[in-house]
Amino acid sequence: MSSFLIAIGLVLFLIIFEVPVAYSFGVGALLYGALTGTDVSYHATHGLAQVGAFSLLALPLFVITGTIMGECGLSERLLDFVNAFVGRRRGGLGVVTVVACALFGAISGSAAAAMAAIGKIMAPRMIKEGYDPGYVTALIACSSVLALMIPPSITMVVFAIAIKESVAECFLATMLPGIGLAVVYSILNILFMRKNMNLHVDDPKPMREVLPEMVRTFKRAVLSLAMPIIILGGIYSGLFTPTEAAAIAFVYTLIVGAFVYKDMTLKRLYLIAKESSLLSGSVILVMFFLFTMSRGMILAQVPQQFADMLLRISTNKYVLLLIINILLFLMGMVIDDISGGILAAIILLPIIKEIGVNPLHFAAIVSVNLGLGNITPPCAPLLYMAGGVTKVPMNMYIKDAAKLLLLGHVPMVFIVTYIPQFSLFLPWLYTGKTLW
Repeated sequence: MSSFLIAIGLVLFLIIFEVPVAYSFGVGALLYGALTGTDVSYHATHGLAQVGAFSLLALPLFVITGTIMGECGLSERLLDFVNAFVGRRRGGLGVVTVVACALFGAISGSAAAAMAAIGKIMAPRMIKEGYDPGYVTALIACSSVLALMIPPSITMVVFAIAIKESVAECFLATMLPGIGLAVVYSILNILFMRKNMNLHVDDPKPMREVLPEMVRTFKRAVLSLAMPIIILGGIYSGLFTPTEAAAIAFVYTLIVGAFVYKDMTLKRLYLIAKESSLLSGSVILVMFFLFTMSRGMILAQVPQQFADMLLRISTNKYVLLLIINILLFLMGMVIDDISGGILAAIILLPIIKEIGVNPLHFAAIVSVNLGLGNITPPCAPLLYMAGGVTKVPMNMYIKDAAKLLLLGHVPMVFIVTYIPQFSLFLPWLYTGKTLW
């Protein structure tokens, strides 16, 4: 146990000092092997087998799909469609941002992709209409987390592999929490904007003018809106697996971008493929080192020792769930959602099973907590990324982000944790099994 804590401590130290996450975990894996006197090459075969899993092929496919969508104008068409419904109401542009991030997450599965695609378009538009730049940054950052929760989520693909559960069922477990959080953020945005007297709101149009605009934007966005239906409908009808769905999504987006919208050129495709490969490669490298380390941890019974330690603190299920939430939140503050998901699966799964929590419920708890951590300093990768998109200094958006998190995300954490039916309802409908 002490060797694990030393190795993880070094990993966190390196991450805080901006050493790339993959290299930080690589050093941690080597140190853990040295401290325990084990042959790292023996554990590396396990890591290689895990990252070679067929289901993991969905990761690079969803990444490149999301990048193509952002580059080929599909995201802009989504925004125009949502804006036709709510854009002319006070606070409407904020709701458009939240809903668009949720829809983009339902296609790309990546928070960073959702933030880049939606943020670059919506931030200038919202600031021009009288929204405070700090608030815009905070709303984009918080809304981007929806892409981690609404399927298909890259984080859930990796997490499902780590806990050896169905990817499709893990997708369903996070769907209602993601939709619920989108609704909460939309309501909070409307309430906050009621007091903003600088907000410019276009005069409402009569229905005879609004309806044609809705039809027009729907026609432009219909191919984008069809994507989640094709992906999720295909998965849950049994037509194809999540990995096959990712491949179909990639081919579909490529055809739409190249031959329908005609925004895709060979040069642009090359740049997209290069960017997506670098991102996917860095994630898979992190996973390799984490799974390599996990093999040694499992053989040394570190997860079981950790479970025993928590059970000595309390045997009350609800107290232990609170402790697990705190650990996940702290984990999300310093490392990315994918690394945090793998570590949570390795370290916390034994205690989850011990206290009788369904692994699918645990998937929802992990998703909502890591999302919260990813927009909470000191590291807060998604929060700082949003600041980079809007070019706003941190002191201008940290207060607004705190308000949105405390009033929106934190209550959702407790709902998901202590009302298991909320996250398990859809998996129950899909499988017919008793899950709670």
